[in-house]
Amino acid sequence: MTPSPRLRWRKSSRSNHDGSCVELALLHAGLAVRDSKNPAGPKLAFSEGAGESFMDWVKAEKFVR
Repeated sequence: MTPSPRLRWRKSSRSNHDGSCVELALLHAGLAVRDSKNPAGPKLAFSEGAGESFMDWVKAEKFVR
């Protein structure tokens, strides 16, 4: 699953003011994620189920800051 260059990227309304955040784009059957400070850089693509699990993990704040 390769993210298309024509994706509509969205930044969270909860993103930091210093630009430290990620952007998300919906795929036909999943979710793409990229670093907002480096939009031309690498992107992650998740299947639908894995994208839902990733979002649940982020919402539960189970990541290290």
